[in-house]
Amino acid sequence: MSTVASHTHTHAPARRSTLTRAGKAFIAVFLIIVLEGAVRKWVSSAATLPMLLMRDVLAIYVIAYALRNGALQRQKGITQALLVWSCLVVAWGLMQLVAGASSPTVLLIGLRFWLLYIWFGVAAAAAMNEADYRAAMRVAAWTLLLMTPLVVLQHFSPPGARINSQVDGDETGVFLVIADVVRTTGTFSFTAGYTTYLALMTPLVFAYAAARKRNGRQNLFAMALFGAFIVSSMVSGSRTAVTLSGLMVAGYFVGRLWLARGKAKVRAAVGVVAGLLLLAVLLYAFRGAIEITEQRFQEASEVEGFWGRVLMIFIGQSVAYDQFTWLGSGIGLGSNLATFARTGSTGDFALAEVEASRILLEGGLIGYVFTAFKVAVVVAGVSKSLKLSFRLHSVYPILLWMVVSLAILTWSAIGQLSAHGLLGIMLAFGLLVFRHPTVEFFPPRNPSA
Repeated sequence: MSTVASHTHTHAPARRSTLTRAGKAFIAVFLIIVLEGAVRKWVSSAATLPMLLMRDVLAIYVIAYALRNGALQRQKGITQALLVWSCLVVAWGLMQLVAGASSPTVLLIGLRFWLLYIWFGVAAAAAMNEADYRAAMRVAAWTLLLMTPLVVLQHFSPPGARINSQVDGDETGVFLVIADVVRTTGTFSFTAGYTTYLALMTPLVFAYAAARKRNGRQNLFAMALFGAFIVSSMVSGSRTAVTLSGLMVAGYFVGRLWLARGKAKVRAAVGVVAGLLLLAVLLYAFRGAIEITEQRFQEASEVEGFWGRVLMIFIGQSVAYDQFTWLGSGIGLGSNLATFARTGSTGDFALAEVEASRILLEGGLIGYVFTAFKVAVVVAGVSKSLKLSFRLHSVYPILLWMVVSLAILTWSAIGQLSAHGLLGIMLAFGLLVFRHPTVEFFPPRNPSA
């Protein structure tokens, strides 16, 4: 792993500011998202709604805090665009309600999925200081370190083991990679939640890998985090997680060497070599998990082509265009929460499997506007992060925005509860890198150091 800072051009003194209320609430929201599935799986499924309401209230609090303290003025352009978008969504939802294409319950759920956590991410990024940012990153890192032994145990345990089944479920409801090998879920109750979580953690791991370190303990922490990420991806059984982690690791190694300058290039090379050695050891140690994942890829290729799957995720399923109506079926109708409210079950999404299709089927014409809005955010964010990466000689901003872009375009944010909340967290991290580009994740004990 790297032993140098990701921002080699300057080392501003670390500011010993304390956590704000917004920062504490942001961390609380993240922890609830990570832990609510564990409570649902192993304690009581009845705890889902109280925990969901708790994190929604905290998300609303962060938005209110940013409004009350004028923090959103720091993101004035984004806030104004988001306000216009919110008014448009509310108006369209009310039109669907009047036309009989929706119901008050579905509309409220839809407004939550289409708006709440986007506002939360923007508000959190505007209100959080460097100490909040650093603490949130550290908490996220520790969740990965602590969850890795859990997912390894899940991977090697049979489908019927208590750690793999839900308190009110049975072995038949456990997702499998191949026969007798589970798709790990970590603390999440659905595989999609854990896959999304791993994607969120990807750039954060590289932020620590590239950060300036001052002692062996900090180096050990970064190496352990990198190792935990590799192991977690290998035993996940998720084609998406394995593909993304592989591409991002390669991108980190190449980008780290390419962007480093002067003496930093030598130190970057040492860090990359150390990372490659650790990667080789872990690949050998968990070669059984790799073989299982290869089988999964082979079986999946017999059903659908890889590139066909990628195109479907980004462009949508044919059902979205075959069944498209200009008004839409109702904002919120495609979410699993709306399905549960209407039928008492969350077995399948009501409208379509992928996000691109659900947006069009739920919103009709406004679905196309939503898609255009997402693309505009991605283009602006990637462009700005590229400039920042070259200015700081750091690969972290562009890697971060690669995952933010993937999240905005493909995560089941208007369908799946965990993915929806994690998108808000991901968006906040994406905006925080612009507000605090030179933050030190391992600050010196003495601020003047």
